Amino acid sequence: MRGAQPLLVIAAGGTGGHMFPAQSLAEAMLARGWRVKLSTDARGARYTQGFPHTVEIDQISSATFARGGLAARAMVPFRILGGILSTTLGMLRDKPDVVVGFGGYPSIPALSAAWLLRKPRMIHEQNGILGKVNRIFASRVDAMACGTWPTDLPEGVEGTHTGNPVRAAVLERAAAAYIPPGDYPMSVLVMGGSQGARILSDVVPPAIAELPMEMLQNIRVSHQARAEDHDRVAQFYADHNIDADVQPFFHDVPRRMSEAQLVISRAGASSIADITVIGRPAILVPYAFATGDHQSANARGLSEAGAAIVIPESQLNVAPLSEAIATIISQPKGALQMSQAALSLGKPAAAEELAVMVETLADRPDMSPGKDPA
Repeated sequence: MRGAQPLLVIAAGGTGGHMFPAQSLAEAMLARGWRVKLSTDARGARYTQGFPHTVEIDQISSATFARGGLAARAMVPFRILGGILSTTLGMLRDKPDVVVGFGGYPSIPALSAAWLLRKPRMIHEQNGILGKVNRIFASRVDAMACGTWPTDLPEGVEGTHTGNPVRAAVLERAAAAYIPPGDYPMSVLVMGGSQGARILSDVVPPAIAELPMEMLQNIRVSHQARAEDHDRVAQFYADHNIDADVQPFFHDVPRRMSEAQLVISRAGASSIADITVIGRPAILVPYAFATGDHQSANARGLSEAGAAIVIPESQLNVAPLSEAIATIISQPKGALQMSQAALSLGKPAAAEELAVMVETLADRPDMSPGKDPA
């Protein structure tokens, strides 16, 4: 029988794309009276400052084959095995009720231990294409939650479309009223994501500069550029008399997005979730080197719904981008329809839907939490 405070173990890799949804689920489960333990590695631990202080952080040994020299890669299997062993011993002691993996190599130990001990377990995949680790475990878990729909799943695996949980600051701006473009100040938000933002810094400023003057004089730009690109991007805008705020990182993205008439962005899962929960027209440029081209899969739903114009990175040039910006900015009714289409795809209750899945797993009669494997 479950104790007064059931225990959830969340396993997540060392990127914001994995850790932010994990944080949202942790907050939702704490509100439901659960205890929460996070299993991650040293990279993931850098993202734990935003987690509630009551979440216990278990820093485990894991590794990836994607980084390091030959010697480091040769040690990867041993580090992962060490992580699995220590995590299994920890689960024998703690007896978690449910284990949820959010992807990344650091989720391997917890998901492996849960499989060995026959603990109720599930995966949340943020992107339209499964990550390597989630693909390995897809057929070895009891439930699969999908942040992007449709998601390319292995044969025989059924997914539940929960959406990607968003931060509380985004939820506060959910479905914020959209002011269509017009003959007044308009905001354009440019977000490059954590990887591959250089091409947006190369192409977006001159594309905006090519807009007709009657349109350009009303535009205010918020451009998130890498630190190494900051000075040249800011200087370009200044040289062309374009009102622009250029920063390496915006701490108030939800506010800026809610005030924007247009968002130009990569198609990372978290960015897509923010755009659809707030509801804004977008021009999406999927990152060409994303694993399995998952950003193109992420963008497909918005394109098909008429919420976004998608420009493949290989086709991102000044002229077509400028034309796409002008098309949206010059058609208020069309821009409003795009914002409504984006909003129709939003899943603001994603964290709560995940929480329900967790509690359903914990309550299944064939999965008595804490039960020893047969």
